[in-house]
Amino acid sequence: MGFETFLGNSKALESVREMLNSGRVPGSLLFTGPEGVGKKTLALMLAKALNCDRQTGDFCGECAACRKAEEMLGATREDLARRRESKDAQRRVEGLVYFDLQLIEPITRFILTEQIRQLRSVANTRPFEFRRRVFIIDDAQAIHWQAVDLLLKILEEPPQTTTLILVCPNAYELRPTIRSRCRRVAFQPVDDTLLGALLAKETHVLAMQQDLAARVAAGSIARARAFDLDEFTHRRRPWLDFLDAVARGASGVSGPDWKRLFDSTKALAEDRNQFENTLKTGYALLRDLLQVAVYGPDARVANLDLLPQLKVWSGKLGVRGIATLKEGLDQAYRLQTRNVNQQLGLDATAVDAVFAGGGRLPGNG
Repeated sequence: MGFETFLGNSKALESVREMLNSGRVPGSLLFTGPEGVGKKTLALMLAKALNCDRQTGDFCGECAACRKAEEMLGATREDLARRRESKDAQRRVEGLVYFDLQLIEPITRFILTEQIRQLRSVANTRPFEFRRRVFIIDDAQAIHWQAVDLLLKILEEPPQTTTLILVCPNAYELRPTIRSRCRRVAFQPVDDTLLGALLAKETHVLAMQQDLAARVAAGSIARARAFDLDEFTHRRRPWLDFLDAVARGASGVSGPDWKRLFDSTKALAEDRNQFENTLKTGYALLRDLLQVAVYGPDARVANLDLLPQLKVWSGKLGVRGIATLKEGLDQAYRLQTRNVNQQLGLDATAVDAVFAGGGRLPGNG
């Protein structure tokens, strides 16, 4: 048990261990990098290492402090789940109590002002049970704009007995004033080789699927471990219909099959709650199409089981058509939180891509 169990991102781990061994852990840290690569995991490990009874510069996972840390995390997660289920906005933030190790995550789409206010009220007090209190703010980019100034005031005068760890995929989603007050620890996508070795130990991923799972995970340990082939192919199916219909229409040989095209956009927009994940699947396919368009036979794609189809679609769409699809998905991503007709946006994107690739209406020259 200890830091040796952390997978990937050896430079980030080395940076954290150097801080601990030097006895100079900053009051404010920013862990930034892609989703699912271990940012929160390492933050929780650091919290334990700061308070472990047996280890210096590491943690044992077995002492009273390490066990207590797990209890606090369990209680935190239960409390967050209960608050997220509440339909009453006031009750979502009533009675907030922060432990010496506290995981702070969005209760709604945001980390609410009251959550940061509670952090501020206890940050300068002495820990109850640990040597050092640790607040881990996950998805820090989701802090409500009204709460940002409250957080800044804490970062401007770091508490003597508290460490704040902000976890965020993209540091530039945070205000420059926040970034400048935190020591940044950068995380990178985990190498496919390491993901493959990890999946080889996972019983639920068949050997023939491991390479696909590792590539689709795009460097994310969490996505690699959660890979489910049936769920993946089901989520991808509407995109295959969509891309095939767009590519055929863009080829200019015959008019587009508009019924098939609009049936696919209807399927893609059917579940509003999963629309962001739907868009991520589309982005992965577009990235593969662009790889094929640029690198040809040497392209390294995530959806390697689709390589023959990707070559055909890429040839019909061309770089211009792929770029048009990318612009449409970007617009859909920006508008997903608004009350807009998502299918209509995808319909427009498909039409634009068909004609960007050289398609024509039936009967037109």
